[in-house]
Amino acid sequence: MDRAQEQVARWNGPSGRAWVDSQATLDALFKQLENALVETVPPGRVLDVGCGTGGTTAAVAERLGPHGSAVGVDISAPMIEAARNRGVARTSFIEADAQEYAFEPASFDTVISRFGVMFFADPVRAFTNLRRATKAGGGARLIVWRALEDNPFMTTAERAAAPLLPELPPRVADAPGQFALADPDRVRGILTDAGWTKVSLDPLDADCTMPESELIGYFTRLGPVSQLLPAIPEPRRSEIVRTVRAAFEPFVHGSEVRFTAACWLITAEAR
Repeated sequence: MDRAQEQVARWNGPSGRAWVDSQATLDALFKQLENALVETVPPGRVLDVGCGTGGTTAAVAERLGPHGSAVGVDISAPMIEAARNRGVARTSFIEADAQEYAFEPASFDTVISRFGVMFFADPVRAFTNLRRATKAGGGARLIVWRALEDNPFMTTAERAAAPLLPELPPRVADAPGQFALADPDRVRGILTDAGWTKVSLDPLDADCTMPESELIGYFTRLGPVSQLLPAIPEPRRSEIVRTVRAAFEPFVHGSEVRFTAACWLITAEAR
């Protein structure tokens, strides 16, 4: 199975269903980032790449009102179904791989994404396809994760579980995944090769909170550890969950979990 097929299988399987089930939690968790993404999008037709359950697609359409519309694209059938079920005016959704999909040329004024562009099997090919779909002079606004070491919350579960879960695969630098676009030089090279200009990366830090009562559900359903847990028999599974939950204690403040999402806000212009 190649990388593209792996992503399709992952996001149409348990990972995609977990995001749908966690939709309300994740919408609230990343609300600051949603606001930062859509607040300066100009009027026009917007493409939301890796739209997931459609939260950012809905947000930009609601912000633009009658002066714009938004199309969300994602490879996950369950997430696209959830996005459509939002029923937000001036939105539509496509179940497809944005790397390969034949968008109408020069049909969008702006391309946006919150955590949706780090999973391409061939990033240059993907961003070339997105540039072709964008009008000359149109823009891109993309939020991606900064370095792994800048986001300790995001790796707490796997670091804590590793001694008990030797089958946990290591992260591979630059491979499709959460931190694939963390390196600014790599991002500039990819976008420049794909025909984008005026590429800029600005640090963006967001305060994220979730109810403590949802923490165990979060790490047992989302992330690398969650993908292995279903096959782990008891009592080993419970031991892993207890160990991982204890490792999150520095982020727990009473009834809330708090952490900082260290991201890049990438902007570029279609040549």
